[in-house]
Amino acid sequence: MAVVARPAVLKGAFLDTSVLLAGLIDLGAPAAGAQRLFDAVAAGRLGRPRTAWHCCLEFHAVATRLPQEFRLKPSDAATLLEAEVLARFDVVDLPAGRRLAFLAASGRESIAGGRIYDTHIAAVARASGARAVVTDNPRDFTRLEAVGVLVLDAAAAVRLLGLGRGGPRRPS
Repeated sequence: MAVVARPAVLKGAFLDTSVLLAGLIDLGAPAAGAQRLFDAVAAGRLGRPRTAWHCCLEFHAVATRLPQEFRLKPSDAATLLEAEVLARFDVVDLPAGRRLAFLAASGRESIAGGRIYDTHIAAVARASGARAVVTDNPRDFTRLEAVGVLVLDAAAAVRLLGLGRGGPRRPS
């Protein structure tokens, strides 16, 4: 099923860890699209976006072990998650009743190693009813497109919202 890309599809979009990191930590020019997307979240342009509890934990793990110039103290990572994610997002998880089916399907499909994590996050996004997943690793989520979920990177989401090319923020 083809997904028609309209700004409304981003209402309640699911944001992956890669977008949380780049949107909340200034990692330079490659993070510009995610940062503009977070500006749109703060302005309410995405309604209440979604993310997984796993993505919150992954954000904390990665943010506290980045190279020194970007690394957050654990207390700062927790504060940032509380203020920018928990306060503005619906944080979701795979419903308990779907976990065994997820594991069985992952086994049948020979999902191995770290691929299980992105497969899990994709399953959480789908179970939450998200019509779009925003990630800077779109190839990890292409299976969602087969079930009608739009998968796009942060720069494409910014363009879809009519906020430009996803480049650096404009001065306010």
